[in-house]
Amino acid sequence: MKKLFSYTFIVAAFFFSCAVLHAAQPKTDVYIGITSVGNKRLPAIGMPAFRYTDDKAQSAAVQVHDVMRADLLFARYFDVTEDGPAFDPQNLSQSLTQWGKARASYLLAGDISYAAPYYTIKIYVYDISTRSPVFAKAFKGTESSLRRLAHIASDQIVSALTGKRGIADTKIAFSNNSTRHKEIYVVDYDGENLQKLTNDRSIAILPRWSKDGRIFYTTYKYKNPDIFAIDLRAGKIAPIIIRGGLSLIGGVSPDGKALAFTSSGGVNPSIYIYNLETHEKKRITNKASVDGSPSYSPDGKYITFVSNRAGNPQIYVMELATGDTRPLTKTFNWSDSPQWSPTGEWIVFTGRESPYHPMDIFLVDLTGTQIRRLTTDAGSNEDPTWSPDGRFIAFTTTRNGKRQLYLMDMDGSAPHLLADLKGCLLYTSDAADELDGV
Repeated sequence: MKKLFSYTFIVAAFFFSCAVLHAAQPKTDVYIGITSVGNKRLPAIGMPAFRYTDDKAQSAAVQVHDVMRADLLFARYFDVTEDGPAFDPQNLSQSLTQWGKARASYLLAGDISYAAPYYTIKIYVYDISTRSPVFAKAFKGTESSLRRLAHIASDQIVSALTGKRGIADTKIAFSNNSTRHKEIYVVDYDGENLQKLTNDRSIAILPRWSKDGRIFYTTYKYKNPDIFAIDLRAGKIAPIIIRGGLSLIGGVSPDGKALAFTSSGGVNPSIYIYNLETHEKKRITNKASVDGSPSYSPDGKYITFVSNRAGNPQIYVMELATGDTRPLTKTFNWSDSPQWSPTGEWIVFTGRESPYHPMDIFLVDLTGTQIRRLTTDAGSNEDPTWSPDGRFIAFTTTRNGKRQLYLMDMDGSAPHLLADLKGCLLYTSDAADELDGV
């Protein structure tokens, strides 16, 4: 969706609508099983059914097991096998031997118990080659928290076994018009646990995560495009920038202390930095052009943004300390929505190469010499955003005849439906880990 280039066009874009889509269908596990990388086989985790103490804990044991299995498969660091004997803690050595014969490198076992209103989930991981425990932890929560506890356990296992961060406890924020108003929603990385966060009954778009778990977004709640913040911990929504004219949120600084946003305070829409502590605004672009869609680099020293200063909208990068600015793209008919990768190596953006092409997702490196197409011949693909580990990209697409939320690897492979939701998906956000206590 072309969100920036002329004030009139921005307002029109806010009122973009589509036919109401079919209601979400029941979902199965969202994962892609990979058994090897090149010629190297992934280590296998043996995962017998989790043990439970009573009938009340039985369904919880099945749910937690299935969620963790899907999480670990999706992470692509392991294969997961259930083809082995039940776990017997009284005969641990025998269990490890049997799972070793099944070619498992690790054994993941779980015990679930229930004492109203809390479930206790005990998770154990054993290294079969050394016959020693490498992970043991208990999690406690109510029935409504079982899925999240399973996601947290999965991420901690990934970290313990690989030293890398997991993304199972990640949420994606987006705007959706299923209520006939544009509102902000969040959904788990696997398309489950959909939550509606706003009730502005207006136009709420462009959600952007902060490190402290807040979501900043632009809303017409007060009949003007202003910036508000959703505090997930406190359950409160508060205005941040209320003023005449345009305020389009772009990105939040890595330290969570500043916002980059587009404002119409000058002759043309330009990019400003807003200090959340001092409430000061600083204009950082001042060209006879339309500049917008700013996104911070992971170190906070640069921003990437879109500008039509050389003609058609292209992707630019600016060093904040000096103001030095250079283009990363030059030949696109249209470019939009750049987002800096968490690793700092790539910028993902929406673009099209001619007026006759649909919008697609591309990567560009920081020199501008490498541009990689991630989508092709599959509808209109827009609004890309990174997973916190930089390995996956969420985006919206019309490849099935209606706008849906998809997820793909950062090289464009393995695209798959993340959530089939009622209404039209308008904008995705930066993906971010949900914080403890939210």
